[in-house]
Amino acid sequence: MKNLLVPVGLSVLILISACGGNAENLKVSDTAPDFTLQDSDGNSYTLSSYRGISPVVIYFYPKAGTPGCTKQACGIRDNWTRFSENGIVVLGISVDSKDDIKEFIQENNLNFPLLSDENKEVSKAYGVLNNLGLASRISFVVDKQGKIAEIIRDVDVQKHADQVFEIAMKLK
Repeated sequence: MKNLLVPVGLSVLILISACGGNAENLKVSDTAPDFTLQDSDGNSYTLSSYRGISPVVIYFYPKAGTPGCTKQACGIRDNWTRFSENGIVVLGISVDSKDDIKEFIQENNLNFPLLSDENKEVSKAYGVLNNLGLASRISFVVDKQGKIAEIIRDVDVQKHADQVFEIAMKLK
């Protein structure tokens, strides 16, 4: 049985890495694709409405309620005061339904907007949609002019909140 675990584990890693969604269509200094999406309560958020006002952290995550996504979201939650006191907007985006997102928010007492991209248009525009139909875990930090200042393709969910906060603070 032990001999099967290594090939199966390796196969899973290969499958995950082959799933696409690397945001290769965007680079630093590109204008971030504009979007309007709704949160679980039907409130709309439009990226361009923050131009001239605030840097924006946009983080795509695969699936509400999964261990990595929960750690990542709770890291933002636990550091929310730093973000809000410094006028840094954080928008989490997944292809989950509004109902799934609402449950995720309630279960984890999340205090920032998570947006539903159920039709997958925004995930496609950012190049994060993978072959499984989920958003890959990739973060974008957008400056006040609407330009992509940083793309984080290899997200460490434990350090994510600190990393994006530090990047966004340099853009204020």
